[in-house]
Amino acid sequence: MTAPDLIDHGFIRHQLHRRGPVLAGAPHPLVTRAVEDIALRLEAVLRPFGTAAVISPVPTMLPGLLASRAQTHCVLDGRVFGGPLQPMQSPDGSARLLWADPTGGSDAHAQPMADIVPLLLDHEAMAFADASLDLVISLLTMQAVNDLPGHLVQIRRALRPDGLFLGVAFGDDTLHELREALIEAEAEHAGGAAPRVLPFADVRSLGSLLQRAGFALPVVDRDRLQLRYSSALALIDELRRHALANPLTDRVRAPLPRGTLFTAAERYAEKFAADGRVPATVSLVTLTGWAPDASQPQPLQPGSAKSRLADALGTTEHPAGDD
Repeated sequence: MTAPDLIDHGFIRHQLHRRGPVLAGAPHPLVTRAVEDIALRLEAVLRPFGTAAVISPVPTMLPGLLASRAQTHCVLDGRVFGGPLQPMQSPDGSARLLWADPTGGSDAHAQPMADIVPLLLDHEAMAFADASLDLVISLLTMQAVNDLPGHLVQIRRALRPDGLFLGVAFGDDTLHELREALIEAEAEHAGGAAPRVLPFADVRSLGSLLQRAGFALPVVDRDRLQLRYSSALALIDELRRHALANPLTDRVRAPLPRGTLFTAAERYAEKFAADGRVPATVSLVTLTGWAPDASQPQPLQPGSAKSRLADALGTTEHPAGDD
C-alpha cells in the first residue's frame, strides 16, 4: 500500500494559472536571492558543462538574472546570453539548456524562450534519461515533491559522471511565525488546528537525503532571512498572490473564518511585531552534490595517515580518558 500524497499538484497548477499575471511581472525578492546564490556557486566552478536542466515553473527568469550577474557570455542553442553559464559551452560547440517545469504552470505566465528546450515533467517520475545531463538546477521546487528521496535519486541518475546538482529549497523554520499564530487562533476558535503551512525539511535531513541518493561531496547550507510586513494579513495576501497558498492534500478547503484570521493576525503581532511591523522568517537551503567520478577527491582509509596531528601541532598526545 502506497502512502497518500502530501502535496496536491493539481492545486499548485491551478494557482500558477490563476496568478499568471502577477508571476509574469518582476520576480519576488526571494526568487532573485535564490538565483543569485546559484549564480555565485556556478561562477566558482571552473569546468565545462554541456547539457543543463533547470527544474522550475518560471522559465524566463533564471537565464536573465544569471546574465545580469557577470560580464562573460555563454551560447545556448546558437544565441548568446551574458552570465556565469559561460562554462556550459560543450566541447563539440553545442550547448543546451533544458527547462523542466514539474508543475505544468509555466505556460500560464511566460512564453518559453527560443533558446530553451521546454519540458513538462512529473514531480515524482522525471523523464530524464540516465547519464544525460551535466548540470541540474532545482529552483524552489523540492518542497512540492511528495517523494523527495526518490526525486533526488532520479536527479543523480540523470547526471553524467562528475555532473553537478545545485538546488535551493525552503528550510524547516520558514514561516514559523505564521504557523504558530494560525495554530493558536484555530485552537482558540475551533478547539483544534488544521494544517495551514507546508512543512519544510531541516538542513540535516536534506544532507542525509543527498548522501542516500548517492551524491559525492554533498554540501548543505542555509541562508536565514527575515522579511517584514505591515501585518500578518499582508503576508498572507502576498503568499496568495504569488501562488504560494497552502498546497497540502489534507488542507481544509473552506476559507479560514474571518474571526479566526483576525485573531491569528493579532497573535502574530503580539508575539513577533517590532517597530510597527511583523517579521516573516524564510530559510533558503542550498544543496550541492556531484555525480560520483573517479577524478574526484577520495577520503583516505582509516589508519593510513603517515604523520601524527600532535607532531604537526607541536603538542603531546594523551590517550583518551587521561587528564
